[in-house]
Amino acid sequence: MSYEFSFKPVFRNIDLLLEGAVATLQFSVIAIGVGLVIGTIGAATKVWGPKPLGFIVSCYVDFIRNTPLLVQLFVVFFGLPSVGIGLSASQAAIIGLSIYAGAYTVEIVRAGIQAIPRSQIEAGLCLGMGPLQVFRHVIIFPALKVVYPALASQFILILLGSSLVSFISAKELFHAAAYLDSRTFLPFEIYLVVSFMYLAMTLGFRALFYVLGRFAFSGGN
Repeated sequence: MSYEFSFKPVFRNIDLLLEGAVATLQFSVIAIGVGLVIGTIGAATKVWGPKPLGFIVSCYVDFIRNTPLLVQLFVVFFGLPSVGIGLSASQAAIIGLSIYAGAYTVEIVRAGIQAIPRSQIEAGLCLGMGPLQVFRHVIIFPALKVVYPALASQFILILLGSSLVSFISAKELFHAAAYLDSRTFLPFEIYLVVSFMYLAMTLGFRALFYVLGRFAFSGGN
């Protein structure tokens, strides 16, 4: 039994897949940016904040890291309307991915903060810096430099995990692929092309993170 490959219908609809890829990148970039903010604030709270707040951050991290991302997306998209918070699929996707990214970023950034020698922090305080100034000028930059490879890897995983938002009808690359499959009945060809598109985006992110890392952290090398 032979199978005849037919990629022409796929490439005739490549604009649909490219639109999905652009949406995937938008979701990922926003989630990465918001997740980094959440992670930085959460990490600082765990290390220096009041114990009750640190406990709340720990509960948030443990809950998100020990439950499936798909379930979290369902809670945001299907659950929040039950309490009067209606969200579009795109809004729910961004919120869900950002919360997910933030939980992992908390622990990564916390590890970087705790890697900074106590003597450097004390030196900053002795120079008359306030706690926020010490955090900004003494701690956060070296901490991010230490954990930058781990952050970059985690953010690439966010890009790949963004395919799950198609299950809440968010229109991104995987959603576009599923729609095209239902029209052409060419799953092998469609998902093979989509796999290479994800690969291209992943390699592009890796190159971008490499350039950003060299630009941001090369001064201390």
